[in-house]
Amino acid sequence: MHSDPPGRMIDRAIGASLKELRQQRGQSARWLAEQSGISAAMVSRIENGLVSPSIGTLAALSAALEVPIASLFREAHNDHTDFTLVRHGEGLKSTRISEGHSHDYVNLATHARKDLRFLARRVTLTRDGGRPPTYVGHGVVFVQVLEGEAIYCYGQTRLTLRPGDSISVDAELNHGFIDVLSPEFVFLSVQAERP
Repeated sequence: MHSDPPGRMIDRAIGASLKELRQQRGQSARWLAEQSGISAAMVSRIENGLVSPSIGTLAALSAALEVPIASLFREAHNDHTDFTLVRHGEGLKSTRISEGHSHDYVNLATHARKDLRFLARRVTLTRDGGRPPTYVGHGVVFVQVLEGEAIYCYGQTRLTLRPGDSISVDAELNHGFIDVLSPEFVFLSVQAERP
């Protein structure tokens, strides 16, 4: 049994994505042809993975469907994926030391793809551990408080966070905990960004 060459697999993936996007909008192939300026026969051939469409053709189709051109490649995938399982009480334990401060954290998950980096940590701050650092970065950060109470800074905004509270922020603005109000403060931090 012969496997398809990579180019043919990509053609089929593009075709499957195109057809799915068109059908999600409840539109016919003829409608897509009229909107994109691509012949109905060519639209059919692309959807069936029989041709390799040019970038110009893909741009016209994606514009007609009002989606980014990258959406047409969403069915194209690697033949592998990674996963990380961290059992209760496990994880890579680390200590961060900065001027006048140190805190402990456990790396729970890290994942890197060509389009995304993801990191999850369980962080423990203590009231007598000095002032925690604040950060400026890329992507988004999500924080959920597990134990204790602390003051979180986002730009000029100050928020008191308690167990069960969560916040998500754009990491490009100065952010982080600036004061620990309870003897110990534990939170989950998740960050995702483009590489």
